Amino acid sequence: MQISSRFTMAVQVLTCIEVLKDTMPLNSETISGSVGANPVIIRNLFSQLKRAGLIHVQRGGNGGVSLAKPINEITLLDVYRAVDSVEDGELFRFHENPNADCPVGRNIHVVMDDRLDEIQQAMEQKMAAMKLSDIIADTREHIRQQAC
Repeated sequence: MQISSRFTMAVQVLTCIEVLKDTMPLNSETISGSVGANPVIIRNLFSQLKRAGLIHVQRGGNGGVSLAKPINEITLLDVYRAVDSVEDGELFRFHENPNADCPVGRNIHVVMDDRLDEIQQAMEQKMAAMKLSDIIADTREHIRQQAC
């Protein structure tokens, strides 16, 4: 099973908010242009990110979006969890009907459960160590290199 594209879009949204904050109004319409997604999808991401305490959203004429925390305090795991990147919090899912009459089908779930949990925990630990500040620094460096 793949992690939802909401995760990578949310990382891009947060990066846009920080990198572009002094250059343009930041709302769902402008950010959707960077992400290449409908503004409605971006507004849904805003709602999830706001609920997780990662952004502030102001509606109306002078409205816009801003980060609610310093960039070095936001991890990729925070973003991953904020946007419900996987169903029911489980990265891996088993198919619905393994054959209980088969010795493999009857046991595969029990044999794999701990291993799959271990894989997911390792991934989440790695994501917890990666900060939005690193993504932003790398993005700014790539932008700077392209300007030369």
